[in-house]
Amino acid sequence: MKYSIASLFAGLIFGLGLIVSGMANPEKVLGFLDIAGLWDPSLAFVMGGAIVVGLGAFAVARRRTVSFLGFNMKIPPHTHIDKRLIFGGLAFGAGWGIAGFCPGPGLVALGAGEAKAVVFVASMVAGMIIFEVIERARARATV
Repeated sequence: MKYSIASLFAGLIFGLGLIVSGMANPEKVLGFLDIAGLWDPSLAFVMGGAIVVGLGAFAVARRRTVSFLGFNMKIPPHTHIDKRLIFGGLAFGAGWGIAGFCPGPGLVALGAGEAKAVVFVASMVAGMIIFEVIERARARATV
């Protein structure tokens, strides 16, 4: 129960932050990405704030073995950069630049009833399904 309440609270804060900062507005995001045109640097401050909070949270988390809710800490052990990470980052960036959404803001915009978000979220889910099908096929091929 406490896990559900904490998740609800964190999701509400995250969604509110996305709305207040303008990250759920694809036009604002595309303005940020338009560095050769009418660049809108305001989202750089949002990202900077998120990075500062994230760095602080990870610094605390690395010293803990159990979360504040009593669950085991599961920080990814891998720190190397490989082809999959690079390709995934490029695909994410291309999708972000085309749509003006990334997953979190896309879901917020979907919840707000934005039609463009319906297409984005459906495409995102389709991409995740395709990835899973490919990964399962690869796993079967190596066995």
